[in-house]
Amino acid sequence: MCYETSLTKKLAAIEKHTGAVMRYPEVYEPWYHLSGFSYPNMFCIPIDEPGIILPMEWGLVAPWGEDKLKFRKKYNTLNAKAETLLTSNMYSEPTRERRCLILADGFFEPHYEKLSGPSQPYYCYLDERKLFSFAGIYNTNDRDFYTCSLITREANYFFAEIHNKKKRMPLVLDPNFEGEWLNPDLNDNGIEEVLATSFMRESFKAHQVTRDLYKRGIDTNTPEILKEVGGNPNLFEE
Repeated sequence: MCYETSLTKKLAAIEKHTGAVMRYPEVYEPWYHLSGFSYPNMFCIPIDEPGIILPMEWGLVAPWGEDKLKFRKKYNTLNAKAETLLTSNMYSEPTRERRCLILADGFFEPHYEKLSGPSQPYYCYLDERKLFSFAGIYNTNDRDFYTCSLITREANYFFAEIHNKKKRMPLVLDPNFEGEWLNPDLNDNGIEEVLATSFMRESFKAHQVTRDLYKRGIDTNTPEILKEVGGNPNLFEE
């Protein structure tokens, strides 16, 4: 699962990195910590307009979910599992027709020192906090209202050590596969191949951050939330 992200880069850096233009630049603000449970905007490159970046509300709403609040009380669509995308009534159609890149420069995963105890958040990022893209899917309606889900898959060794309870990780696309994910001619076999083989080749880093991340009533959207606060030195030992 992946319910919390960061995107700290300035707009000019994002546009330069992606080669795409933000359609509504006035709504973009960098963030250090964003929780999906507030259903915020993510910034995404859609399959049908790969030269633009659009705000999409995190938490895909199905076409039949006319009452958004009632729909989200019943369904958690912040993440969509790669293993069942093509067989899911919720996700199969957008997976085939409406894929997107969800932009970020970091995300947070829970680690459990004791599986029955509280979790400790870890911040995960690339060297120099480079931008990357999650594989995503989206829906839209006649009013140009976009909602998206972030795709997750079984964790590799590194992320299984961090997210050691459910052992999942978000599908961060290697740059060589970003164009393929947005290829409108991709068939089911091609989709399955990308889902299975496209995870970022560059190694991720991770460090422990404060549990204040989980507290209500405090501002977690600050640079301090990303600071390392210690951690298990044996976490990644084989």
